[in-house]
Amino acid sequence: MALSINVSKEDFLPVLNSLQSITGKKGTMAVLANVLIQTQENFIEVIATDLEVGIKKNVAAEIISAGSITLPAKILFEIVRESGSDSIKIQEKDKNWARIKAGSSMYNLAGTSSGEFPDFPEYDEEALVSLPCDLVKELIEKTIFSVAQERESNYTLTGILLEKEKNEEDKSFLRMVSSDGHRLSIMEKELDTESYDIVIEKNTLIPRKGVSEIKKVCDGQKNFSIASDKKQLVVKTKNSLMIVRLMNGEFPDYRSIVNVIEKNNFLEIERIGFLESLKRTNLFTEDTFNAIQLTVDENKLVLSSQNMDFGNAKDEMEIIYSGEPLDLGFNCRYFIDTLQVMRSDRIKAYVNSDQSPCLIEGDEDMGFISIIMPMKI
Repeated sequence: MALSINVSKEDFLPVLNSLQSITGKKGTMAVLANVLIQTQENFIEVIATDLEVGIKKNVAAEIISAGSITLPAKILFEIVRESGSDSIKIQEKDKNWARIKAGSSMYNLAGTSSGEFPDFPEYDEEALVSLPCDLVKELIEKTIFSVAQERESNYTLTGILLEKEKNEEDKSFLRMVSSDGHRLSIMEKELDTESYDIVIEKNTLIPRKGVSEIKKVCDGQKNFSIASDKKQLVVKTKNSLMIVRLMNGEFPDYRSIVNVIEKNNFLEIERIGFLESLKRTNLFTEDTFNAIQLTVDENKLVLSSQNMDFGNAKDEMEIIYSGEPLDLGFNCRYFIDTLQVMRSDRIKAYVNSDQSPCLIEGDEDMGFISIIMPMKI
């Protein structure tokens, strides 16, 4: 039977827009640039996949005739976006062509047989556990910025480690960890009793793209359901389902880095003032390494940078510090990235020498630590 449906622009457009990040990547299979549209009783399922992330979204529709077809995602999105009418009619024609009528406009769009589209992965519905979106969103926001780029040599660093752990008081925590080899971000949040049953396999590694798509699901939602096994992570809301293929490999032993840092020498500083000073000083760093010098003395911090083409910059701040004087070198961008995701009024930066890493934390950012490796200037 040939598909024939009526759907509103108001409902259809945001769904097509949200799938562009999945279908926009050029792959080995041409059909992956398409979305699969298939009818149900009183709605349609719109499905996209790049074989790493698969998303299925439900859209209310009038089903005139049941069926399924795949259509090019980009041009379909543009047709619906530019439509002057809220009513969009899609009819499947011979040889996988589709006729789209929107107000006074008529389009004939070449599609592909739905049989060529990859099967959507199966999952265990009973394994799903509810999680607050705000919790997951904060975990992501405080770790995704330090994920390694695709070109980095260590493949496992191009994803985020997800862990569940109990402490000595028998409280359960959900934790995300990321690193690009030069910095390490850790964020953990306590789970409420409704989420205690969530099962997270050891070494659950979520690819960066999957994490980004999960964050999008969090927007506008109060809760979603989640489940994972050794191969995939499932995220479900009332009208959407996402399945992310997990990465293979072992995430580096980040605990060994955290455990060697001695928290006995620190400077305390106002976060926003420090962030603004870093941004000013960063104007004169070299693009490749963003090197900045931090000169720490009693209750004083001097930030300085130099650019062979432009000149140099220096900024001075009041801090709380009573240790030995220090001359430190760091990538300025790493400090900026960390401070921008924090909310504490004041932060503590623990550092013992010019060769030791710097650990940053704040009282109003419970569960979050950032570790930044030093550099020679």
